Amino acid sequence: MNARKPLWAGVYPAATTQFAEDLSVDLAATQKTQTALVDDGVDGLILLGTCGENNSLEAEEKRQVLRAGVEAVGGRVPLVAGVSEFTTARAIEYVRDAEKIGIDALMLLPAMVYVPTAEELEAHFRAVAAATSLPIMLYNNPPAYRVSIDTDTLDRLVDVPNIVAVKESAPDPRRFTDLFNRYGDRYTLMAGLDDVALEGLFLGASGWVSGLTSAFPEESVRLVAAFNEGRFDEARAIYRWFMPLLHLDAEHDLVQSIKLAEQIMGRGSERVRMPRLPLSGERRAQVIRFVEEAAATRPSRREAKAA
Repeated sequence: MNARKPLWAGVYPAATTQFAEDLSVDLAATQKTQTALVDDGVDGLILLGTCGENNSLEAEEKRQVLRAGVEAVGGRVPLVAGVSEFTTARAIEYVRDAEKIGIDALMLLPAMVYVPTAEELEAHFRAVAAATSLPIMLYNNPPAYRVSIDTDTLDRLVDVPNIVAVKESAPDPRRFTDLFNRYGDRYTLMAGLDDVALEGLFLGASGWVSGLTSAFPEESVRLVAAFNEGRFDEARAIYRWFMPLLHLDAEHDLVQSIKLAEQIMGRGSERVRMPRLPLSGERRAQVIRFVEEAAATRPSRREAKAA
């Protein structure tokens, strides 16, 4: 790994993939978004996660986005590629290509659409891990993907050396403590759901994989820095200010909401690929209100410390 910052620590926005008006991948705009986030101090980037619309891209488009990311910010921060494929064979081919391209690590999801048995889930993870030397973070998000990476599965994967971390996006923060009690430091834990991020950090997560950081990176970086430096009142004040937006990350239209927030903040476009459609009607108006209110009330450093 060539990245200068340590892996699995700090703020990792799930970067969006930008599209042109004809909905082709806009690599230049995608690189601009990535570079701006790194310039604003994030500690790593997730490429082609949920917010990167992984499953809306063709195979070669995915490789193009990874190459563009390495070209734009490779070596400055760790680059983690989402692995979200319909079959194990496709996932194996993808991770081998990602490693050749220069990606630093992987975020591995269960195979899409099909809901596996525990045996099938383990077999998928083992097969993909065996195809690469890159470190792997498993992504646990039962509400979104209908699969829970339970402790029995994690028990059986302890012997896989490059499965090293878990992105925990279950809405119950008690799971952080249960995993620490069971595994100690065997698996590094990352908070993966925006509106329980601070709870995750207090319970031992080493960092935060974030959606709304794409729109408000400065505050996200400050929140985690304040926590790490023991300025808990400041961290709590930023978190309370941020929470109406952070709740958007727990909804099924999170990608549209986050990209709309990016557009309002001058950081990207709200364009998404079908079957997603840009937000409309009252939902769109609601998200605009949330973003504009957050922008108008951004806490200054002094105010956050005093809160």
